[in-house]
Amino acid sequence: MKTDTKGFRILVVDDEVQIRRMLRLVLEEAGYRVDEAENGQRGLGAAVERKPDVIILDLGLPDLNGIEVLRQLRVRSPVPVLILSVLGQEDRKIAGLDAGADDYLTKPFSDGELLARIRVLLRRNQPAGGLERYHFGPVEVDLAARLVSKAGGQVKLTSKEFDLLRLFIMNRDKVLTHRTILRELWGPKSENQTHYLRTYIMRLRRKLEEPDQFPGYFQSESGVGYRFVGEPEVRSGD
Repeated sequence: MKTDTKGFRILVVDDEVQIRRMLRLVLEEAGYRVDEAENGQRGLGAAVERKPDVIILDLGLPDLNGIEVLRQLRVRSPVPVLILSVLGQEDRKIAGLDAGADDYLTKPFSDGELLARIRVLLRRNQPAGGLERYHFGPVEVDLAARLVSKAGGQVKLTSKEFDLLRLFIMNRDKVLTHRTILRELWGPKSENQTHYLRTYIMRLRRKLEEPDQFPGYFQSESGVGYRFVGEPEVRSGD
């Protein structure tokens, strides 16, 4: 599904003039309206004043730490945030995602990857209303009834497996860190118990993916977490 870029506004928060210039050129060529901010304070102000549809946020800002910008932003707005990082900043990427970012890009990145990530964030931000049935590939999920089927046959999931699947569906295309998933499903005292998560991801893959399917629906983000890329087709209840 292609997202029409007309009318969407992107806010770029980065202290490097060259990066802002490059991003503006790429984004405006793709049809987006672009605003810029060179530090965290101005970025927060522009987020309130300009009401962007997506924010591209560099973590290395000269005034406020990028993580602090995210935390303050999340108090004010659910706007999708794509963070920029450099190689070797895995801890900062994880901190940014835990603070509320939706996705990340590691510099250097291609124009095509940037635009694809933005389109995904725009699709995710479209309201789902009261829809409660999801379809991806041969899999059907009824969130209200807690029922899952694949190619017409019922798939038996444990309660925890279903909760994990639901978390992924409700955050489709978004990177979820190990800590975030463990905290949501097993509580804050389990944030370091990654073996729980590996076991349940393996079970979902075995039950919902094809043996030779690549890439699968449940994709690993090395050292960070997981991303569900089923791109579910949302269906309303009968």
